[in-house]
Amino acid sequence: MLTLQIIKRELQGDVVLLTLAHADGLELPEYGAGAHIDLHLSEDLVRPYSLCGDPKNRQHYQLGILKDSQSQGGSLAVHTLREGDEVQVSVPRNLFALEACAAYSLLIGGGIGITPMLAMAAELHAAGRAFTLHYACRSRSGAAFVAQLESAPYAEKVQLHFSDEQRLNLSAVLSDVPPNTHVYVCGPTRLMDAVNETAKTLNYQAQQIHQECFSADVQIQGKAFEVVAAASGITVQVAENQSIVEALALAGLKVCVSCKQGICGSCLTDVLEGEPDHRDSYLTDEEKADGDQILLCCSRAKGARLIIDL
Repeated sequence: MLTLQIIKRELQGDVVLLTLAHADGLELPEYGAGAHIDLHLSEDLVRPYSLCGDPKNRQHYQLGILKDSQSQGGSLAVHTLREGDEVQVSVPRNLFALEACAAYSLLIGGGIGITPMLAMAAELHAAGRAFTLHYACRSRSGAAFVAQLESAPYAEKVQLHFSDEQRLNLSAVLSDVPPNTHVYVCGPTRLMDAVNETAKTLNYQAQQIHQECFSADVQIQGKAFEVVAAASGITVQVAENQSIVEALALAGLKVCVSCKQGICGSCLTDVLEGEPDHRDSYLTDEEKADGDQILLCCSRAKGARLIIDL
């Protein structure tokens, strides 16, 4: 865990750009494009946010966070932070890294999903690798980072798409690329679904498409079942409208969770026995088929009992 200070706070519409650094100027742990950190906003409020700065810069971290009216508390708490405030953050973790084998990288960011793409573009440009960045937003006036993108050293590789001007044409964008192109998309679910569906019709392979969710609709409801936390010696009953995390917490076993939506992987746990009913957006189809891991914040059991390594 790191204690960092907010050394700069800039508001761009509904997005706040925070710059975090050690108060004494020490170098920060390194990270690669696509990484995120967890902000510990209170004892029970932990949220993951993508790093959007240049990964080569070890003096500070940058985060761009949208003030979301549907927030469960995370983004609203972030927007109350001010310059000089200290925050607890995790070391960077990367679940959305660039593929070294890609001959060409196609970056697609929708809305606040542009944040990891900024770090990716900086890393690709510094390495001299071929890429194009597409930024889709409802309107130019409501888009953050436009000035930054237009003045970036890779500005000629950036294409802006605004719904009230010229919408993003995914068929054209995904067709006009060289062989061995890898696609990276982050943004609203409808955008990521559209990218996946269009890519499939154009014969992209699954391993060529990489995505990161910022939010997901999850249904935790289902039949009641039993969970055995083998290492802790605790057995709980998970009710119909209860998550495994909630049931374990009532029994005194607290699980580290961040997103609570099955997208960040912080509550990933090994399954020792039983069949998971996967409700997450984190595991791949292959990993779900293996059945040896589960996201405790949203997934359930298909049978009457699940034994986990916790």
